[in-house]
Amino acid sequence: MSLLAISEQAINGLIIGSFYALTALGLAVIFGVLRIVNFAHGELYMLGGYAYYLAIASLGIPPLAAILIAVAALFVIGAAIEGLLIRPIHTGKIDRPDEYAIMITFALSVFLLNLANSVFGPWPQRPEPLMRGRVEIGELIISGDRLAAASAAIVMIAIVVFALRYTWAGKAVRAVSQDRQAAEIYGISVQRAGLIAFGTGAALAGLAGALIGPVFNVVPIMGVVPVIKAYIIVVLGGLGSIPGAIIGAIILGQVESFATILIPDPSRALAYKDAYGLIVLVAVLLLRPQGLFGTKDRRA
Repeated sequence: MSLLAISEQAINGLIIGSFYALTALGLAVIFGVLRIVNFAHGELYMLGGYAYYLAIASLGIPPLAAILIAVAALFVIGAAIEGLLIRPIHTGKIDRPDEYAIMITFALSVFLLNLANSVFGPWPQRPEPLMRGRVEIGELIISGDRLAAASAAIVMIAIVVFALRYTWAGKAVRAVSQDRQAAEIYGISVQRAGLIAFGTGAALAGLAGALIGPVFNVVPIMGVVPVIKAYIIVVLGGLGSIPGAIIGAIILGQVESFATILIPDPSRALAYKDAYGLIVLVAVLLLRPQGLFGTKDRRA
C-alpha cells in the first residue's frame, strides 16, 4: 500500500471519527450525569439535520448560522425532554426508574421517528454544505464539505471539553456525575446539572446530524446507524467517560477506514464495515470489561 493510500485512509478515519465522537460525547455526558441510556439519541441526531435543512431552505439563513440555530434548537428540545420526561426518575415520582428510563426514551424514539416521517416524508433532502469544492494537499484530495464538517466537529468537541473542565456549569456537571448526593450537599443544583447535561447531549447529537446532512442527505432514519455506533463507542471507551468517548470514536473511525481495504472487492468491504466496530468492542471487553477508560464498580 502506498503512502498516499495510507494517508487517505487515515484522514477518512479521522473525519468519520469526528462525527462519531460528537454523537458519542453527547451520550457519555447524558449517561455520566443522569445514569440513563438515551434510546432517542438517534432521533435527536435526525432532528438536528432537519433543523439545519429548514433553517437554510425555508429561512434562507447561511450555513454557518444555520448550524448554530440547529445546535440551539436541539439544546432547547433536550432541556424540555429532560424537564418533562427524565426528571421524574430522580425526584422519586417513579416506582421503577430504570424500567421507566428505558421505556420512555424508546417511546420517544418511536414517536420522533414517525413524526418526522409524517411531516417531512421519507424522501432524502440535501441541504447546503458549509463549504463546496475540494482541498488539495499535494496528491491528496479531500472534499470540502467533509473537511469543513469535520473541522466544525473538532472545534465543538474542544469547546465542550474546555467548558466541562473550566466553567462553573461544567464543574457542576462533573461533580454531579461523580457523586450526585455529595454535589447536592455542597449546594449544586442537581436538577439544573441534569438539564444542562441532557440539553448538551441533545445539542451535540443535533450538531452531528446537521454536519453530516449535506454529506449523506437528511432522512428520518438517518440516526439509526450512527447512534448504534455511538453506543459501541461509549461502551468501548467506558460508560460516562468523556476521554473514552473521544478516543473510542477515533479508534472506530480508523478501524472502519483501514478495514475496508483488507477485502479486495469494494462492495463487500463496505457491506462488512459496520461489523468491524462490534469486533473491536468484543475484543476490548474480553480484556477490559469496564472499557478503555472506565472504572470497576466496587460492590459490598
